[in-house]
Amino acid sequence: MASFLDPLIAFVSAHPWLAYLALFLAAWLEAVPVAGAVIPGSTIILALSALVPGGELRLEPVLAAAISGALLGDGTAFWIGHRAQRKILDAWPMSNYPRLIAQSEAFFHRWGALAVFFARFVPPIRAFVPITAGALGMPPPRFYAVNIPAILLWAAAHVLPGVLAVSALHQYAGISRHTGVGKHYWMLAVAGGALIIALATWAIRRWRGRSMIKPTAEKTRGDFRQDSEVSSRRAPPS
Repeated sequence: MASFLDPLIAFVSAHPWLAYLALFLAAWLEAVPVAGAVIPGSTIILALSALVPGGELRLEPVLAAAISGALLGDGTAFWIGHRAQRKILDAWPMSNYPRLIAQSEAFFHRWGALAVFFARFVPPIRAFVPITAGALGMPPPRFYAVNIPAILLWAAAHVLPGVLAVSALHQYAGISRHTGVGKHYWMLAVAGGALIIALATWAIRRWRGRSMIKPTAEKTRGDFRQDSEVSSRRAPPS
């Protein structure tokens, strides 16, 4: 793996603007409905953050790229939903993911404005909640009042762990900054963790025996509404 990572690190060191662009695109695409469910944006940001301690990348532009990409992605999705209203949730390609749309609606109805905050940290729902918030008529000032703090915290949570981990390896584990081993450890750990999570998610979905025939969005929403009504009837009076 070192033979693969070393040329990559050398390339990034020689062309840092491409790394900042990759960070921006990763954060932006991860916020795009449908695409955000499959783009490993978080993995890319976590991995590239390892290049900050060695000086290949600078912390401020890394954070700026991640924040601006997420703001653009979430904001674009919200305004598309805000202008198109409910019909966008049943249009292609959203209609191919009725369960995620229904889960996003249920998440939004349960948490209200806080759903926009929490969804930023819950893949793949974070790719659907902004457009759902717009489609359900959330006022833009309220959306941005919650979305901007969430993105600031999300960016820090994705960039700082790599910076701190690699710095700690250099300082406390006796690994020289010139060898690049600290970067290798972190990048391999991130890639391995992402692979394990992906395989575990696939296995859980397969074990749960999801139907081969996708339900319609309206049917899925109806199932959620029916479950909510049943839960309300069962709830003891206050």
